[in-house]
Amino acid sequence: MAIRALIADDHELFRSGMKQLLVDVLHAEDVREAESMDRALEILTNEGAGDLVLVDWRMPGMSGAESLAALRDGFPEAKVAVISAWEDRSDILAALGAGVHGYIPKSLASAQIASALQGILEGRIFVPPAMGKREGAPGEGGGGFKLDQDKLTLRQRDVLQELLKGQASKEIARTLDIAEGTVKIHLAAIYRALGVRTRAEAIAKMSKAG
Repeated sequence: MAIRALIADDHELFRSGMKQLLVDVLHAEDVREAESMDRALEILTNEGAGDLVLVDWRMPGMSGAESLAALRDGFPEAKVAVISAWEDRSDILAALGAGVHGYIPKSLASAQIASALQGILEGRIFVPPAMGKREGAPGEGGGGFKLDQDKLTLRQRDVLQELLKGQASKEIARTLDIAEGTVKIHLAAIYRALGVRTRAEAIAKMSKAG
């Protein structure tokens, strides 16, 4: 597949390095660059989103989760991921809650970043390894989380699978041919089964499942 990507980051050296990685490792054929969110939106609007949009969590014109949600709504055909030097848990959960397909720390090795991007392009959600290192909740024993599938109905499992692909409620409803309100009811049941309160926490918790 000929990958078309956009890298939005205010550090020219980082953009250059990421572009080289995308071309050399993922064989991207068209990698565009933007130094701000405003410039990124201009490129996306005029040229289309392509397959992959990478954005820095903190750069000129970036409003955190609000900007990410707008990107996901405006360009649903692209995989959107944050790649950032900031690794605060609250930032990661906010980004995932906005519907991005991954949050990649800049501290990862090039091979790890490439692997994360490949997984995102294949439809998986990437959650930083550090998210799984916090102490487990009572009963988890600190190990990987295992969801008892019997706790969910068949439809709830379908909704969960779409959620883990980075689909927003509206997209899940369209994919499964059900009402968006029904999706939200299923999500509430899924969150209870997982012992979480938000979409972001659900994705983070499921990422630790075997």
